[in-house]
Amino acid sequence: QVQLVESGGGLVPAGGSLRLSCAASGLIFSSYALGWFRQHPGKEREFVAAISRSGVTKDYADSVKGRFAISRDNAKNTFLQMNSLKPEDTAVYYCAAVSAFSTGRAVTQDTEYQYWGQGTQVTVPS
Repeated sequence: QVQLVESGGGLVPAGGSLRLSCAASGLIFSSYALGWFRQHPGKEREFVAAISRSGVTKDYADSVKGRFAISRDNAKNTFLQMNSLKPEDTAVYYCAAVSAFSTGRAVTQDTEYQYWGQGTQVTVPS
């Protein structure tokens, strides 16, 4: 049974930083591309960041480029380092995994992902 469990969310002042973690189990981690998405209250889920199986290829939403960084390790974890946080970053953040043939492709489309975590709340007061 595949499980993705996010952690690290919380309340942070504008300009602050948070590091989200996502622990995966029940899958061959190296065979999966990973992504982070977020959902603002009353809005649809949106892409934030993605990383390929190899960890070499990364992609970011324009709204977070230069502020957020995605990474992965060999212990079945993916991370989202969030710096210079803004009130508009307030959302529930989800990690996701998809089995990928290509080692170098970062998957940005949420409909391609097979597995999702439960989400972690990030709040940046205005």
